[in-house]
Amino acid sequence: MAQLAVRKHERNAPDDRIDWRRVAHLVQLSRALDEMEEKRLVPEKKVLYQFSARGHDMAQILLGTQLTGLHDATCGYYRSRPLLLSLGVDPADALGSAMGRAGGYSGGRDIGVVFNYPNRAGASALPMCGGVGAQYTPTAGWAQAMKYYATTLGRGDYSKDIGVVLGGDGSVASNGFWAALTAATTQALPMLFYIEDNGFGISVPSAVQTPGGNIAANLASWKNLAVFDGDGCDPAEAANLIQDAVSFVREERKPALLRLTVPRLEGHSFQDTQTYKSEETVRREWERDPLPRLRDFLVPAVMTTEEWSACESDARQMAESARAAAEQRPVADPSSVTRHVFFDGEMQVMGGQHPMGYVQPATTTEAETPGVRINMVTAIRKTLEHEMSINERVVIFGEDVGPKGGVHAVTLGMQEKFGDERVFDTSLSEEGIIGRAVGMALAGLVPVPEIQFRKYAEPATEQLNDCGTIRWRTNNRFAAPVVVRMPGGFFKCGDPWHSQTNEVAFVHQPGWKVAVPSNATDAVGLLRTSIRGNDPVIFFEHRAMLDHAWARRPYPGDDFALPFGKGSLTRIGNDITIVTWGAMVQRCEEAAEGISADIIDLRTLMPWDQEAVLASVAKTHRCLIVHEDLGTGGFGAEISAVIADKAFMDLDAPVSRLTMPDIPSPHNPVLLDWAVPSTERIAKRIAELLEF
Repeated sequence: MAQLAVRKHERNAPDDRIDWRRVAHLVQLSRALDEMEEKRLVPEKKVLYQFSARGHDMAQILLGTQLTGLHDATCGYYRSRPLLLSLGVDPADALGSAMGRAGGYSGGRDIGVVFNYPNRAGASALPMCGGVGAQYTPTAGWAQAMKYYATTLGRGDYSKDIGVVLGGDGSVASNGFWAALTAATTQALPMLFYIEDNGFGISVPSAVQTPGGNIAANLASWKNLAVFDGDGCDPAEAANLIQDAVSFVREERKPALLRLTVPRLEGHSFQDTQTYKSEETVRREWERDPLPRLRDFLVPAVMTTEEWSACESDARQMAESARAAAEQRPVADPSSVTRHVFFDGEMQVMGGQHPMGYVQPATTTEAETPGVRINMVTAIRKTLEHEMSINERVVIFGEDVGPKGGVHAVTLGMQEKFGDERVFDTSLSEEGIIGRAVGMALAGLVPVPEIQFRKYAEPATEQLNDCGTIRWRTNNRFAAPVVVRMPGGFFKCGDPWHSQTNEVAFVHQPGWKVAVPSNATDAVGLLRTSIRGNDPVIFFEHRAMLDHAWARRPYPGDDFALPFGKGSLTRIGNDITIVTWGAMVQRCEEAAEGISADIIDLRTLMPWDQEAVLASVAKTHRCLIVHEDLGTGGFGAEISAVIADKAFMDLDAPVSRLTMPDIPSPHNPVLLDWAVPSTERIAKRIAELLEF
């Protein structure tokens, strides 16, 4: 049963374990920064997005004082600046980020209320995002990484560290909250959910988000969860509850939820006039303002009236100095804004194994002497097993990857070989799978999550998008290199749910590399490069090729790796260039029998081998692009556009595309065979182009 701990004043005197003078200073500083933005910087259009933390500030700062572990990490949301100040963030960084200036959280790339703080000397703030509820599952991943380091790897220096996530009462209705809650309570993760309940999600009352408006009461019977609930405006009660909750998670290594009620003393954002609140509601909220309560609590018990006034004056002066320093910062060079989409040689501060001292073993692009041909399933499994055997940071997880070995049998026997802490099943939540992978990667692990089928990635769209942009939007402060294995495409039959390809969707999300191997050898080389690399990768495994006889190849060796962005010229000719990937490579080779054709298997779509395609078109003067995905907006359209832009004068015929029609994958094999480009139709289109 959950533990409902509603704490009242066990002591009214200030707890001497807390540096109350520092708390008073930071609350005053937070207020001064909010006031400066609201009264000066927003009206002067120097700050474009402003979210006041007034009312939330004291409790956040009290929480921050408890994050003392070297590997503690927290992830908040747009009203979390007081917490960041308590962790040691420079106020000039905070204001400079709000102004979009160089330096700070993102160098002007992201809005200034979306924080991050890589801190090697103490608690870090994981990259926040603008999506409500998206902070929960990455924090669960961080907490799971702390458990992994401490228990699986025996790292005692991680044995007390925790993950802390902040969210408002509106966010508890999100998929991310429930996915993280399920993961934390089923896996016993050292994670604290801190819910700042101000009664409103912008204008929507909390009773619309949660039955009865109190998530703590609703979760009182949730198993494996300690629940703490109280007043975030009362200094003594808030301090006691925060200390109890943090201590519980730190010592018991189990999750807890702490709900504190706080007033939102200003609008949701600067533009919000709060007309949906009655005058009585606003009056009651201001009566709960924690700042005067803090003053009454500390004066004269901790400081004199004069000292309190001096503290306020010092805070205002610090805020003014921060403003002056922030305004001196330039806007970043616009030409630099295309940097750090991918790893470009400059190491990120945190995230992935590379900043932790990882040295990649030597690799070769030359395959070993040919041996027994194996299918793609076996090739992928052998690669995963080898990388896990030489790198203790690699972990594999997803739905059914454990004892079952995956619905495609790729991970068969791997849990027995490596243990259920390194190969494990997850709850049925793609949001949870990818979000946790992000948090693990931020903590330095190498997560290789599996999404069972391409279509099932849709619930994880927000986490996938956020993961890809982490390096860019933090200006290389953080990165989350994960390798997402994702089977898809047709097999013996099709259907709208298991047979989708749509690789182009990931190409269009900045920061993701995309691999689409057509055979066992390429699968080995690209997967090894992905696991040892420093960028997030979508590793697409085509269902039709997993056990296809054509795709079988000898295992190329444990050192074999292939670069991204280099296609394979599978056949050489002079009359036509055929560009393809995945399951269509085999069909194009069959269709081109007896024809002098260059066949280019791109192997990766992000990046893709423009150089090889353009060189071939310059030689053959004709080009056919064949892919399984839909025609409209498919990746073939991008290739066509590049050829038209850069090789138009080389063409003797229009660039042609052969694709699926713009329909979902049909189930009946007869319908499927009609829809997917066949060997016969490819051959016919080749003949038409050669006759043009």
